[in-house]
Amino acid sequence: MSGHWRSIAAVWVLAVIGATLTGLTAPAGETLAWVGLTMVGCTLITLFLQLATGQKEGYVVRVTASIVGAVIVLSVATLVFALLHLS
Repeated sequence: MSGHWRSIAAVWVLAVIGATLTGLTAPAGETLAWVGLTMVGCTLITLFLQLATGQKEGYVVRVTASIVGAVIVLSVATLVFALLHLS
């Protein structure tokens, strides 16, 4: 499974990029909707990347790691967006 960490980390990086773009470009009041769309994109990319590996063994673990990492990244981004809008 050590070679599959690149596909997992790629989704996390995509989540960071998506969160950054959301913070910079989303209209005020629509940030949360765009975070949700970023999560949808991360989920679809996760499924594509993990199916593209062609490995059945560890599929559920890899998908879970990718999606949980993206959820954590986007949750932190949502918290940051909320704190920035409060000040």
